[in-house]
Amino acid sequence: MPDRRPTPVDRPLPTAEARELMTLVRAIVRREVAPPAADEEEAGRFPRELFTLLSASGLLGLPYDSAYGGGDQPYEVYLQVLEELAAARLTVGLGVSVHTLAAYALAAHGTREQRAAHLPDMLGGGLLGAYCLSEPSAGSDAAALRTRAVREGDHWVITGTKAWITHGGIADFYTVMARTGGEGAAGITAFLVPGDAEGLSAATPERKMGLKGSPTAQVHFDGVRIPDARRIGDEGQGFAIALAALDSGRLGIAACAVGLAQAALDEAVAWARRRRQFGRPIADFQGLRFLLADMATRIEAGRALYLAAARLRDAGRPFAGQAAMAKLHCTDAAMQITTDAVQVLGGYGYTADFPVERYLREAKVLQIVEGTNQIQRMVIARHLLGPETR
Repeated sequence: MPDRRPTPVDRPLPTAEARELMTLVRAIVRREVAPPAADEEEAGRFPRELFTLLSASGLLGLPYDSAYGGGDQPYEVYLQVLEELAAARLTVGLGVSVHTLAAYALAAHGTREQRAAHLPDMLGGGLLGAYCLSEPSAGSDAAALRTRAVREGDHWVITGTKAWITHGGIADFYTVMARTGGEGAAGITAFLVPGDAEGLSAATPERKMGLKGSPTAQVHFDGVRIPDARRIGDEGQGFAIALAALDSGRLGIAACAVGLAQAALDEAVAWARRRRQFGRPIADFQGLRFLLADMATRIEAGRALYLAAARLRDAGRPFAGQAAMAKLHCTDAAMQITTDAVQVLGGYGYTADFPVERYLREAKVLQIVEGTNQIQRMVIARHLLGPETR
């Protein structure tokens, strides 16, 4: 049996422009993303210079308006770009997804003047964003957040701590949800905070089991003073903005999960072709062939699910329930597929000499970020049954 690498995913992209974009993405992945991935993850190094390249290449603003430096690409295309990036290095795919999430509030709810002032640099000017909703005591129950913004004349003073912030401490801007009114969702407002604001600081990054190249840290706001011109949307609209951003962000996580799972399957297939036991390639054994078939089927189902949700979004139709389904299925599938890939490689798969060990550690966090999979099940059930009775 020949020893060959799997061919790239065949993507039926909607336009010639999208096909050219995918060619560019694959060239960047081949030259810049994949070669240093293993060493940089082991060293815990975030590739900031690579994100500068991605920004200059137009890949940090793909789903946004070209009038402000975006790429005017549908989510159907943007998500497949994320999948390609995540297959090469999850830190990069997830980083692009989080940056896109951080830009959503301003792009969707900012005034024309705010968008003109800030979006071009956010989308194509080399800046990197972070999204600040969760807190040490407000994770799944995000509406219980305590970070407070108090108005003083034409400024706001923000005080509090955000937790589990991807790009915490290195971001150039933070989209921050803070309490400006009473308890609950109705008292929350969104703000755009520059990364160099006086009083803003980050804790030491968390020590994580995977995604070691992607910094995750608490971010502290100690009397951070910003003008009212950096408030996004109306007072009290922040939680609705946050949830709308997460609907789209969950599709990004789903695409990243499919990319990671595809990378694990590719490694397992290549290993099965070249590894020999009992005088023949292990790919000849039916038990392993069936395992690989199940892995491939889960990936195709996940890809179809996130693309179906993306097409609903692109058509302006409701997609929140489908986004939750995509995030749930794709991240659970990635966890199973990376586990199975380690099993295919056996003892070798358990060592850091082969990437499937890293893929397994990275897959776990995708079941947690941007709403745990238990929260996704709640969202899906509410679309089926309505809200819970109290």
